[in-house]
Amino acid sequence: MWSGRRGLLRPSGCGVEELRCRRREREAALRKARREQQLVSKRLLRDEATEEAEGGCVVVILGEAEIQEFLRLAQRGIEEKERERALVSLRRGLQHPETQQTFIRLEGSIRTLVGLLTSNQALLQLEAARCLHELSHSEQSAVAEACLPATSYLLTYLSGHSSDFIELCLYTLGNLIVESEAVRRQLLPQGIVPALAACIQSPHLTVLEALGYALSQLLQAKEAPEKIIPSVLGSTLPQHILQLLQPGPKLNLGVAVEFAWCLHYIICSQVNNALLITQGALTTLGLLLLDLAAAVQRTEDAGLELLVCPVVRCLSNLLTEAAAETVGGPVHLQDERVVAALFIHLQFFLQKQPSLLPEGLWLLNNLTANSPSFCTSLISLDLIEPLLHLLSVSNVVSVLVLTVLCNVAEKGPAYCQHLWPGLLLPTLLDTLALSDTEVVGQSLELLQLLFLYQPGAGQAFLQQSGLQALQRHEEVAQLQDRVHALQQTALHG
Repeated sequence: MWSGRRGLLRPSGCGVEELRCRRREREAALRKARREQQLVSKRLLRDEATEEAEGGCVVVILGEAEIQEFLRLAQRGIEEKERERALVSLRRGLQHPETQQTFIRLEGSIRTLVGLLTSNQALLQLEAARCLHELSHSEQSAVAEACLPATSYLLTYLSGHSSDFIELCLYTLGNLIVESEAVRRQLLPQGIVPALAACIQSPHLTVLEALGYALSQLLQAKEAPEKIIPSVLGSTLPQHILQLLQPGPKLNLGVAVEFAWCLHYIICSQVNNALLITQGALTTLGLLLLDLAAAVQRTEDAGLELLVCPVVRCLSNLLTEAAAETVGGPVHLQDERVVAALFIHLQFFLQKQPSLLPEGLWLLNNLTANSPSFCTSLISLDLIEPLLHLLSVSNVVSVLVLTVLCNVAEKGPAYCQHLWPGLLLPTLLDTLALSDTEVVGQSLELLQLLFLYQPGAGQAFLQQSGLQALQRHEEVAQLQDRVHALQQTALHG
C-alpha cells in the first residue's frame, strides 16, 4: 500500500525499485502460503468386480467374538477357501470405523494379520493385505499406529512380481505414511526411498500411479525438507519423474498428475531447486505446458486441469530461483509460444475451473517480473485487452492482473506507450472505485509507473477522473497530493 508520508516522490529509478520491492514482499508471502497449503489425502483401493461379486452387501459391524472367530478360521481353517472367506468377511467388517477400533484393541489381532500377510499362500497374502489397506484408510491415527508392525513387510513386497499386489502395498503405505510419523521414522532407515526409486522403473501404469501417490504423501511430511527430500534428490527419482512428465504419446494423465504433484512438493521445499533446473525441469515443464495448451483446445476432457495446476505451480516456483536466470530463459523456447499457451490455459480456467485463474496469473507474473521479452510478447500478441477483461472476475484475480501490468509498465516508456490510454484509463477508474484496498493500492502503483514514464498520462487521468474516484477512499488527502506531485513530474520531468 501507499505510504502516508508527504513528499515521497523520488527519481523514476528509485520509485520503480521501491514499487518492485513492495510487490516482491507480497509475492514472497504468497509463495509461503502456497507451500503450506498442501494436499494431504488418503486413497481407498477396492476391486469393483470383487465388490460386485460379493453381492454389495451392507457392511456389518463386527464384535470382538466375530473378529476372533474370523482370525481363527483364517489362521487354522481346514481348507484354503475357508480361510480366504474368513479374511474376506473380516475385510468387509473392517470397512466400518467401529470394527477397526475393536480390531486394534484385540490383543494379537495385528500380529495374526501380519502372519497371514507373510504366509506362503498368495490368496491369503492378498486378502491380508486388503485388510491392512482398509485399516490404513482409517481417519483415526491410532489405527495407523497399530499397523506399524506390517509396514516393513509391505516395503519388502514392493520388489515382488505381482503388479496388483505391489499397487495395493503402495497405496497402503501411502495412507499410513501421511497419518503416522512413527511409520515414517521406521521406514526411512529401512530404505523406503531406494525402494520407491526401484519401483519407478515398473512397466505397469497402475504401479506407477500408486507409486506417485505414495511418494507425494511422503514428500508432504512436516520433516520432509530436512529428512526426506535430500534423500529423494540424491536418488534417481527426480530424473525418472521428469521422464514421466515428458510430453508425447507415452504420457499417461493419471501417472503424470501424481508425479507433477511430487515435483511440486519437492520444489516448494526449496532444498535444492538449482539441481532440478540443471536436470531440465524448466524445459520439461515448459514443453508440457505447451502440449497441454494444445490438448485443452482439442478436447473437453475435464481431467486436464488436474495436471495443468501442478505444472503451472512448479513453473511459477522454479522461476523465482536465481538458477532459472542462468539457463537462458525459462524453457529455451520462444517467449510468444509460452505466453500464448498460458493464455489458452487462462481461457480454459475461466470456462472450466475459475478457481485456478490465480495460478495461471501467478505464473504470468513470474514470467514478466524480470523479463522484458515476455512483456514484449504480451504486447505483440495483443493480450493486454484480454488481460483487462479478467479484472471483473474477482478481487484476487484483479490484484494479479494489475501486478502483471505493473511488471510491463516498469520496463520503461516504450512499454507504457502500448498501455496508455486505450482501455486502461477507464478500467483503472473503475478499479479505483472499488472497496477492496489491495486492488486500489495495486491500481495506484500502476498509475504511478504510468505517470513516471508516460508524459501526459497524469494530466489525462486528472481531466477524465476529476479525482472523483479517489474521493471514495479514506486515503483521499494523501492520494490527491501524490497524484498532483506525480503529474508535475510527468509534465516537467
